[in-house]
Amino acid sequence: MSHGPLSYSQPPAMPAARGLFSYRKYWARRFGPAPQLPMSRAEMEALGWDSCDIIIVSGDAYVDHPSFGMAVIGRVLEAQGFRVGIIAQPDWHSTEAFSALGRPNLFFGVTAGNMDSMVNHYTADRRIRSDDAYTPEAAAGKRPDRAVIVYTQRCRQAYKEVPVIIGGIEASLRRIAHYDYWSEKVRRSVLIDSKADLLVYGNAERQIVDIAHRLAAGENIAQLTDIRGTALIRATLPEDWTVVDSSDIDTPGAVTPVHNPYQDITASTCKDKPDSKDKVVTLQPRRILADRASTVVRLPGFERVVSDPVLYAHASRVMHLETNPGNARALVQRHGVRELWINPPPVPLSSEEMDAVFGLPYSRVPHASYGQVKLPAYEMIRFSVNIMRGCFGGCTFCSITEHEGRIIQSRSEGSIIDEIEAIRDKTPGFTGVISDLGGPTANMYRLSCSSRAIEAACRKPSCVYPDICSNLNTDHTPLIKLYRRARALPGIKRIFIASGLRYDLAVRSPEYVRELATHHVGGYLKIAPEHTEEGPLSLMMKPGIGSYEHFKQMFDRYSAEAGKEQYLIPYFIAAHPGTTDEDMLNLALWLKRHGLRADQVQTFLPSPMATATAMYHSGRNPLRAIRRNSEQLPIPRGLKVRRLHKAFLRYHDANNWPLLREALQRMGRSELIGNGKQHLVPRRQPAGTGGEPEGKRSGARPFATQHTGLPAPPVASSRNKATARTKAPGKVSGKSGKPQTAAPARGKPRPPAAHKPAKSSRPKPRSR
Repeated sequence: MSHGPLSYSQPPAMPAARGLFSYRKYWARRFGPAPQLPMSRAEMEALGWDSCDIIIVSGDAYVDHPSFGMAVIGRVLEAQGFRVGIIAQPDWHSTEAFSALGRPNLFFGVTAGNMDSMVNHYTADRRIRSDDAYTPEAAAGKRPDRAVIVYTQRCRQAYKEVPVIIGGIEASLRRIAHYDYWSEKVRRSVLIDSKADLLVYGNAERQIVDIAHRLAAGENIAQLTDIRGTALIRATLPEDWTVVDSSDIDTPGAVTPVHNPYQDITASTCKDKPDSKDKVVTLQPRRILADRASTVVRLPGFERVVSDPVLYAHASRVMHLETNPGNARALVQRHGVRELWINPPPVPLSSEEMDAVFGLPYSRVPHASYGQVKLPAYEMIRFSVNIMRGCFGGCTFCSITEHEGRIIQSRSEGSIIDEIEAIRDKTPGFTGVISDLGGPTANMYRLSCSSRAIEAACRKPSCVYPDICSNLNTDHTPLIKLYRRARALPGIKRIFIASGLRYDLAVRSPEYVRELATHHVGGYLKIAPEHTEEGPLSLMMKPGIGSYEHFKQMFDRYSAEAGKEQYLIPYFIAAHPGTTDEDMLNLALWLKRHGLRADQVQTFLPSPMATATAMYHSGRNPLRAIRRNSEQLPIPRGLKVRRLHKAFLRYHDANNWPLLREALQRMGRSELIGNGKQHLVPRRQPAGTGGEPEGKRSGARPFATQHTGLPAPPVASSRNKATARTKAPGKVSGKSGKPQTAAPARGKPRPPAAHKPAKSSRPKPRSR
């Protein structure tokens, strides 16, 4: 089915999509919404149900809140008239927990939860984590490794004939053959390994609603092959589709010019009839106009990318080029004798649809069965509001774009205000402080391409790298207006902005930076330059350090004008692909010059399907066309070099000094060893130190980045102890997985080392 030369029609705008709430409601709507979705037969009976139409199985504890994927999907399906039950963190060692609610009438929906289960279980150094924020009392071990696969197997064993649909961030990021950091190999699509019937990726409201209604109307799960945002298994490809073969790496060669098909070729150019007076016209075959809606791109097969890292990098590049819902084509990747078929991404939700999703009757608290037990992830977000979805930053180490897409989906101002008022009036323990108005990025609210046609045709991975696109609307006025209206609400004392800030966008709006520094920072603002050197930054697709310094100047100026002593807390990544020892040394010297000490440092973690993970595995840069002779990147891969890069960020820790001295001598930089201000590490080693090259963690956990020379902390009186305990939440941890930091809510900031880091204001990327 492969064809010759092709050209493609570009769509004038985003494809049309059926309204999320335009379906005729299922008959079970008569039961009305449940106070909380049931987790037991007793709750079902109290609601008058004899069965569930859909059962959602999740690796997270059930919190009926719009920051938790199972709650959003459950409530959206309930609004369509379906009866939805929840099985949260089941014991996977038998089928008993999976049959507790009985047989679902339509399907099981399986998700690992708001985090990939392997990221949830293991650190970047593959050490087992001791806690789980999505489990009561942060207890570890309540979900299995590769939870989607295990849960699907148990659902099959419990009710063999019931369809199983997998989704959430674990399914999204593992939808094709992917490099798995924990097993150090390329694994098959999770759809193949789990043996589920269908995979939904991204924020899957559109897909799951369409699936539910079509199954309820009597269609077989095998017939659901045309739904955007889904992946399925096919034995053969449909005959009426055009296949673009991208299963091999392009080889450079002479470029054959494309002839005008209507060009006349005179007799003088025809050797066989040199004396003819007639003109001989040669017509080139007309180029086929391929409809993207019926075109599929063939990726290199699983068996080939397993054994060929360069081909894996090529497949990653092709996949990332097909992620814009406006122009993406279907993808197909052979796994053995089966064809993994991935339909184009779903059409983003409109503001009206977003408002309707967030306006559903969530109880906004953990399920009643948990009683008074603390659930850390809920404590992180119960006073925060998600104002948008998606991110067009394109950072290569980040998983947000792969999951939520790069087109921003914003709620209306009225919907956000309604949620703030609901928190004020209904959420237990509210003291008047909103911990965050944000999302994957704090200041992308209502930012979009100035042309819908350009947006639908664009194939760039980032709208802000290497520079901000001239077609991008960077007007922060709607966000400023939202902030002002929100903090004017009765009963609202403070509103913090704790989500990650895109500072290269912020500097385009001095009024926004003024608003932020004057009203929405509690002493410290988290910011993520990630590095100082151009090499690593270009591979991260992050702006240069000059952009950070520009923002810092503005932030400092507006903080001073507001009479506030406030500081930026920069975050950095160690051992990112493309980073050399010299790059990390230069970063360490920059930190020292600026009086910064990084304590909790994040080493690069290769998450499934990220572009930087393809770099890590292949040693090639998939931001450019892949060739066999493409330049190889330096990859900090082994434990020793990863520890060294981490040690450079923690140059002030005496436990790291032996490792750093050795490295500096090897690098020919011995002049940086000494006891002066110009030196990075001292010559002498204090007694009792040097045994733990990554630094010992004991006692109070300090800030992720310290500022040296800050004033001593004031002694809190009994009158202001409550104020002293109020902290601005930390950065969203979906962007790069960095640890969080805390900041005082008001007054002068206290020395960072005196405080424990507050937990993030929002969980990891929401699973759908």
